[in-house]
Amino acid sequence: MARFSHAALAILTAASLVVSPAYAAAQETQAQGSPTQAQAQSAVSPAPTRSLSFGPDYSKGVGFFPDVLAPYRPIRMPAPMLTNTPRLDQLMQDGKLMLSLDDAISIALENNLDIAVQRFTPWIAETQLLKAKAGGVPQSGTAQQVVLGSGPSASFDPVFTSNLNWSRASIPVNNPFISGTGTTALTALTNYNANVNFGYSQGFHTGTNVSIAFDNNRSSTTSTVNLFNPSVQSTMIFTVSQPLLNGFGFLPNTRFIIEAKNTLKAAESQFQQQVITTITQVATDYWELAFARENVKVQEAAVGVSTKLYEDNKKQLEIGTMAPLDVLTAESQLATDTQNLIVAQTTKLQDETVLLVAITKNPLAANLTGVEIVPTTSIAIPDTVENLPLGDAVREAWQKRPEITQAELNLKNAGIEVRATRNSLLPSLNLFGQYSATGLAGNATVPTSTTPTGFTAITTSPVVDVNGNPFSVGNPGPPGVLAFVGSPIFATTVKPGGLGDALSNVINNNFPTYAAGINLTLPLRNRSAQADSARALLDERQLEVQYRQLQNSIVLNVRNAIIALQQDRAQVAAAEKARILAQQTLDAEQKKYQLGTSTSYNVVLRARDLTSAQGTELRAKANLEEAVVNFNQAMGRTLEANHIVVAGARKGGVYREPLIPGTPEPVLTGNQ
Repeated sequence: MARFSHAALAILTAASLVVSPAYAAAQETQAQGSPTQAQAQSAVSPAPTRSLSFGPDYSKGVGFFPDVLAPYRPIRMPAPMLTNTPRLDQLMQDGKLMLSLDDAISIALENNLDIAVQRFTPWIAETQLLKAKAGGVPQSGTAQQVVLGSGPSASFDPVFTSNLNWSRASIPVNNPFISGTGTTALTALTNYNANVNFGYSQGFHTGTNVSIAFDNNRSSTTSTVNLFNPSVQSTMIFTVSQPLLNGFGFLPNTRFIIEAKNTLKAAESQFQQQVITTITQVATDYWELAFARENVKVQEAAVGVSTKLYEDNKKQLEIGTMAPLDVLTAESQLATDTQNLIVAQTTKLQDETVLLVAITKNPLAANLTGVEIVPTTSIAIPDTVENLPLGDAVREAWQKRPEITQAELNLKNAGIEVRATRNSLLPSLNLFGQYSATGLAGNATVPTSTTPTGFTAITTSPVVDVNGNPFSVGNPGPPGVLAFVGSPIFATTVKPGGLGDALSNVINNNFPTYAAGINLTLPLRNRSAQADSARALLDERQLEVQYRQLQNSIVLNVRNAIIALQQDRAQVAAAEKARILAQQTLDAEQKKYQLGTSTSYNVVLRARDLTSAQGTELRAKANLEEAVVNFNQAMGRTLEANHIVVAGARKGGVYREPLIPGTPEPVLTGNQ
C-alpha cells in the first residue's frame, strides 16, 4: 500500500510539473516567432499610408485676387478631428486589437492628442510671423512677449485712407464792410464745405516712411469778397522721412521678422520633440503591456503548480500519509500565488488602458468597448546593443536633440535683441523732405464794364480845407460833399471753373511748396533705453548659462542611457543563465524524486523557482527593450530608428513610411 501511494504521488507530481516546462517551451517558441502570431500578422492587411497635409501656410497673407474682400474676412478654420482613424478597425480581429509595435506607433501618430495639440504651435508661430511681416509686434503663445526698445516706426503693409465730409456753418458778421454801415441787426455769413481726401502711407525695412496725401475741398459762401465762389482747392503732398540714428538700418526695423522666423523654427522643433516623446512613451507602454501579458502567464503557471500541490497534499492527508501542516503550507502558497495573479491581471488591464489612451482620440468609442489589445511583437533580445564612447555619443546627441536646436534659436533671438536695444540707446535724428502742389479754381464773377452806373449824387453842407476856404467835391458846382446813395452797379458775368482747373494747377506745379529739415530728439538721461539694453544683455547671458545647463543635462541623459543599456544587457544574460540553472535544478530534483531521495514538496519548490526565473528573465528583456527606446531618445535617434520624417508644409523631399499626419503628401524628388 505504501509503495502504491508513493507511485501515485510520483505520477501526480510529474503531472503537476508539466505546466512550468510547457511554459518555458512556449517562451522559446515565442522568441523565434510563434505560428499563431505570425498567422495573425499575415491575416491583417497592411494599413494604407496616411499623409495629412499641414493645410494653409499662415505666414502668408490672403491676397486680393480673385476675391478682393478676402483680406477683410477671418480665415476658415476647420473643427479639430476628434474621432479615431479607420486604421483601428482594420486591425480588429474577433474583438481583439492585434497590434504590432510599428502599428502602435503609426496609430499614435494619427490619433495621439499630445501631438494634435503640439501641431498648433507651428501654426500659431506662422501667424505671428505674418504679423511681424506687417510691421506689428508678434506675440508668444497667448501672452505678449517682452518687447524691448521700439519696433518699426510705420506699418510695412501699405495703408490707404480716405474721408468724405460735408458741413454748413452760419456765422454772425460783425464787420461794416460786409454787413453795411448803419445796420442795426446782425447779419449771417453762411459757408458750405465739402472735403474728399485720400492718403497712402507705407514703411520700409530701412526705416524709411513714405506718405502721399491728396486733399480736395469745395466751399461756397454768401460773402461777396471771395474771388471764387464756390471754390475748389486741391493739394497734393508727398513726404519722405528717414531715421539717421535711432531706428536706422534693417535690424532695428526687421528684428521681429527675424525673431519670428526663428520662433517658427523653434516651434517646428518643439513639434518634433513632441513626436519623439510620444513615440518613446508609446513604445514603453507597448513593452509594458507585452510584459504584463506574459507575466500573467507566469503567474497562472505558478497558480497551477500551487493548486496541484495543495490538492495532492489534501489527498495524502486524507489517506494519512501527510501532516496537516503541509496542507496549510500548500494552501498558504496557493493564496499567495493567486494574489500575485490578480495583481498581474490588474496591471495588464491598466497597461491596456494606458496604451489605448495613447493611440486613440476617443478610447470610449463603441468599437473599443471591452477590447483586448494583443501585442504581436514579441519581447526579444536586440541583436546588437551599441556601446559608443561617451564623447562621441554626446556630440551626436548635441547635433540631433531638438532641445539643442530650440536653445540655439533662443540664443539667436537674444543676440538680435541685444543689437536692437543698442540701437535704441541712440538719439532720434530724423531727416524729412516734403513737396506739395496746390491748385485753386471756381466760379468767378467778373465785370464787363469799368464805369459804374446806378448811383445818386447829392451835396450837403460846405466843406472847407485846412485854411478854411470852401471847395467843391466832385464835378464843378457849389461847394459841398458828394455822397453816393446805394452801391455802384457794374455790368458783370460769371466765369465758371472747378475741379479740373484746380487739378491743372497741381499738375502744372503752379503753386509748389518745398520743405526739408532734421528733427532731433535727445533724451537727457535715457534711462528707459538703458534698462532695455541691460535687460537684453541679461537675457542673453542667462540663456547662455541655460544652454550649458542643457548640454550637461544631455550628457547625463546619454550617460545614463548607455549605463542602462549595459546593465540591462548584463541582466538579461544573468537572468537567462539563472533560468537555465533553475531548469537544470528542477530536472535533477525530478531524478532524485524518482530515485526516492527527494520529496514532492522539494520538486514543486524547484518548479516554482523555475517559474520565478522565467518571470525575472522576461522582466529583464522588457527592460532591455525599453532601454533601447530610451537610448534612441537620449541620442536623438528616435525618428531615424522608426523611419519617420517630420517636415513642414513648405519643405519638399522624399518621405518614408510611416508618414506623420500633419506633413505633406509624399513627393518623389531628386534630393532629400
